[in-house]
Amino acid sequence: MKTLWAPWRLEYILDDTPDKKTGCIFCPRIAGNDDETNLLVYRAPRTVAILNRYPYSNGHLLVMPQKHTGELDDLDGKELLELMEVTRLCLRALKLTMKPDAFNVGFNLGKGEVAGAGVPNHLHLHIVPRWAGDTSFMPVLADVKIMPEHLTQTFRKLKQALAEISGQAH
Repeated sequence: MKTLWAPWRLEYILDDTPDKKTGCIFCPRIAGNDDETNLLVYRAPRTVAILNRYPYSNGHLLVMPQKHTGELDDLDGKELLELMEVTRLCLRALKLTMKPDAFNVGFNLGKGEVAGAGVPNHLHLHIVPRWAGDTSFMPVLADVKIMPEHLTQTFRKLKQALAEISGQAH
């Protein structure tokens, strides 16, 4: 048997915090102040971008309103506009740092866990970078995905690029 190393999975498996079981996994991270631990790469007044802790591919981002809601209808015009502006900003940062060939972008919307990822009532938009040939033989033959870069490295690259692009660099 071959062993694949995914150190961040144990943290998820052992996590018994109340927000994982009964609440929103995003709201405590948005309210927190340790962006690196929370993988929060960008903050705007109404919107945040968080690196997915369990990504489909390297650079997989989640863009979401700070407001806890599962419906686009609950967002006002400023919140909707900022959500799209931050999405566009994230796409630019990913193009610069990760150099993907394309993206899959889509919303998880709705009430309850049915909306996706077991996150009740907090809409979020997935940005998944894609590369030519990124569906290698591993998922087909071994039901395994290969992540060539550690989350911490990806976090630091994207946080820096987003700060530079948005003019928030210190």
